[in-house]
Amino acid sequence: MSYELKSVFASLPHMERGVAKVLGGDPKGNNFLYTNGKSVIIRNIENPAIADVYTEHPHQVIVAKYAPSGFYIASGDVSGKIRIWDTTQKEHLLKYEYQPFGGKIKDIAWTEDSKRIAVVGEGREKFGAVFLWDSGSSVGEIVGHSKIINSVDLKQTRPYRLVTGSDDACTTFLEGPPFKFKCTISDHSRFVNCVRFSPDGNRYASAGADGQIFLYDGKTGDKLGSLGGEKAHEGGIYAVSWSPDSTQLISASGDKTVKLWDVGSGTAVTTFNLGSGVLDQQLGCLWQKNHLLSVSLSGYINYLDRNNPDRPLRTIKGHSKSIQCVTVHKTDGRSTIYSGSHDGHINYWDAESGENEEFVGKGHSNLVSRMTVDESSRLVTCSMDDTVRYTDLSKREYSASDVVKMDMQPKCISVGPGGLTVTVCIGQLVLLKDKKKLFTLDSLGYEPEAAAVHPGGGVVAVGGADGKVRLYSVQGNTLKDDGKVLEVQGPVTDMSYSPDGAYLAVTDEKKVITVFTVADGYTEKSEFYGHHAKVVCLSWSPDNDRFATSGMDMMVYVWAVSNPEKRIKIPDAHRLHHVSGLAWLNPNTLVTSSHDACVKQWTLRN
Repeated sequence: MSYELKSVFASLPHMERGVAKVLGGDPKGNNFLYTNGKSVIIRNIENPAIADVYTEHPHQVIVAKYAPSGFYIASGDVSGKIRIWDTTQKEHLLKYEYQPFGGKIKDIAWTEDSKRIAVVGEGREKFGAVFLWDSGSSVGEIVGHSKIINSVDLKQTRPYRLVTGSDDACTTFLEGPPFKFKCTISDHSRFVNCVRFSPDGNRYASAGADGQIFLYDGKTGDKLGSLGGEKAHEGGIYAVSWSPDSTQLISASGDKTVKLWDVGSGTAVTTFNLGSGVLDQQLGCLWQKNHLLSVSLSGYINYLDRNNPDRPLRTIKGHSKSIQCVTVHKTDGRSTIYSGSHDGHINYWDAESGENEEFVGKGHSNLVSRMTVDESSRLVTCSMDDTVRYTDLSKREYSASDVVKMDMQPKCISVGPGGLTVTVCIGQLVLLKDKKKLFTLDSLGYEPEAAAVHPGGGVVAVGGADGKVRLYSVQGNTLKDDGKVLEVQGPVTDMSYSPDGAYLAVTDEKKVITVFTVADGYTEKSEFYGHHAKVVCLSWSPDNDRFATSGMDMMVYVWAVSNPEKRIKIPDAHRLHHVSGLAWLNPNTLVTSSHDACVKQWTLRN
């Protein structure tokens, strides 16, 4: 039995208000890249559903840039480490690792021969370094700033030049190699967020929090003028990116616009309006071949349309915060994946194309802990905002009338026939029917952790922190304790009946999965061992024989009830992150989600 990664629906860039986001582009113009958490995400620009994720940094990665050769990527993290790794192989083998300074790396630039690298950021003793890529030995000194350096660029034609922009409102100009300080330029009145040479090396631009863009001679550093007269933007400017022919550039601003400039005349040809909310501030941009990209504070990536500046050609959406749960649903033969995240967002993805959208309206205000779909095609979700929500999947918009407030924080939900929902809250069980509370059971004498409603209705299994599973029967509008207790190895973490109701699978903190056969009064049971740490979630395959489990050991296992020895092990499904959600699209395709904010699909083979 084997598995293969079928697709990766990647996370969005991690964004912070008032902090520029550097997007990298590959020299051939096919891919772009950005960072989120400990991951570097590489996406195909024509089809962003094609993505690759590099996860070898032990700390949060801030910036990644392709070498001009296209064979390597250099990525830098908050600890000051630079990793240079291979782009051509799936394994992304590490070529070199350096620590140019201690502290956050904010920007990286390569010389056009892919031999020298400049890095800048928030070092403790120094704010920048420039070195040979294959030995790490220094090829000059970046000096002249009194505060952290936000941006660096290298002229892509000889003679080489290096420019930097800093929080001290200055830019510096260096000649080399080896690079020596030539002058400090203090035209800006606030932080300098971005400096970039034109591809032909004739000019460079600097952009700042003062809303100004200045142009300089690429060889001498002499000032040539500014864009847009008095001010280029109403808000601070976070990024600029040049056109491949060096005649135009785009700028991204906190005023929620991106502007396209004709450099010769210094005027804006087009202003792209990207919204009116705080989350529509533009913190990064990239000009790749004929694609103009910008990234919003929301993390959304906008493909700008020169013919219709008020509406992007497309907007890539997704999660930028960790995904907590996932489920799937099929309508009219098309499968959709639903995912809920740490910040309360629910997204849905077309399982084939990876097209993504989020529900409209005001939804959960906190972490979405569980989700499932009931027989009326409603997405039932519970959240740390103390609510259970029902969202109609044909409308895909939140409704104020479809939310039920709980007395205690809900942890788990399970749905049954006839509009039945059982919610496990802290210290209590709540029975709901047709979006209304019917019955609450508290003073249980144990702490409930998970519940599963039998597909036939009538019976609810509840797993406790005491390592016991109790069976309740649904009688009218109440839950009655049947007095039947099943023992498992440790505190219950998740549980589920197989789709046909023949089996009940229970996962626990003691790394064991116990499967009970329902028909013989739950007396027969089999145990499955393999996880090295607590098991956190499980999901049954539609074939009623196999089920998948994931644990804090980063492992995903697929087991078969008919043959406990036969199992598929997917190690490092989401490297460095445990899998937080599992769902099946069909008997041969498993969906996983994780705290890396990515959704993956796996093809399983017998």
